[in-house]
Amino acid sequence: MLDIAEELNRWVEQGRDFAVATVVAVGGSAPRQPGAALAVDAEGTAIGSVSGGCVEGAVYELCEQALRDGDTVLERFGYSDDDAFAVGLTCGGVIDILVTPVRAGDPARPVVASALTAAARGEAAAVARIVSGPRELTGRALLVRPDGTLEGGFGAHPELDRTVAAEAGAFLDAGRTGTLEIGEQGSRCGAPLTVLVESSVPPPRMIVFGAIDFASALVRIGKFLGYRVTVCDARPVFATRARFPEADEIVVEWPHRYLEGTDVDARTVLCVLTHDAKFDVPLLKLALRLPVAYVGAMGSRRTHLDRNARLRDVGVTELELSRLRSPIGLDLGARTPEETALSIASEIVAGRRGGSGVSLTGAHTPIHHEPESQAVGRIGSVA
Repeated sequence: MLDIAEELNRWVEQGRDFAVATVVAVGGSAPRQPGAALAVDAEGTAIGSVSGGCVEGAVYELCEQALRDGDTVLERFGYSDDDAFAVGLTCGGVIDILVTPVRAGDPARPVVASALTAAARGEAAAVARIVSGPRELTGRALLVRPDGTLEGGFGAHPELDRTVAAEAGAFLDAGRTGTLEIGEQGSRCGAPLTVLVESSVPPPRMIVFGAIDFASALVRIGKFLGYRVTVCDARPVFATRARFPEADEIVVEWPHRYLEGTDVDARTVLCVLTHDAKFDVPLLKLALRLPVAYVGAMGSRRTHLDRNARLRDVGVTELELSRLRSPIGLDLGARTPEETALSIASEIVAGRRGGSGVSLTGAHTPIHHEPESQAVGRIGSVA
């Protein structure tokens, strides 16, 4: 649901009634992950997607029904071998979808509205909704903010709210979306409830060091992938808004000094395009010791070998050097700035999703990878 927060927040501000269908859990080769959503308003306008087209029509009808009767429902969709035209996922996957009405007067609307506002503003928040359990609890919502403040609740045992809030806070810290199983009274025993937790976190950062022509193309593709992009270069004549109109931030500073003072996290990607030792060595010495997702450096294989030698000379260990993606990018035969940016972005996505980077034709690898560190929302006891 939070993946379409900007549009849904406008619907809330306009006072529209709508129903939202959210992917709760997936199995097999399902095209969308938990949290993906489709919403339909009272006029029949639809936004978002839950399956890339496979079951959108059936889910649209479920949303219309939820708007009429006010009931929250959980529906499972999968592939039908008997009828190729039956409603189902032709890719062979299975998805569970929660359909929740969000109408004026519905108990969950104020909480959903607050969650959508936070997500639309780029603020961190997690919203937990009961997926399965007693009928009177399904669809109810609890909003958890990073400072621990809560909004809404389930109106059942008070310990349930406290336990779900703690679990949702952990999901939020990790930027995860997925489900958890919990007892009705907030313990791990008793009648189980399934709770969907959706996390909204600020966009991940891409920091591009080196205001060169290749950087301009990388900024564009970084924005396309949803990163908040910063360009940093010590040379003010190159680091200008005119050269990088799509960058979120342009910084004129020595790269290592900027990196020392800025915030990074486990989702941050660092792309070093300067291929100049006086910039690269102090920058990479620091970068390779930070808990970031990706560190890549541009240059020829000769530049790479020389740079590695210089890094060893200043105390960078072999373990730290093993984190460096250099020469940067996947082997696409890229030549132009745009092709090179695609090569770099492909390597970033492969690392993030656990892909191999090989051609899918003739390969026996999954199309949609799910690394252990990111595995959430698998089909389990949800029904």
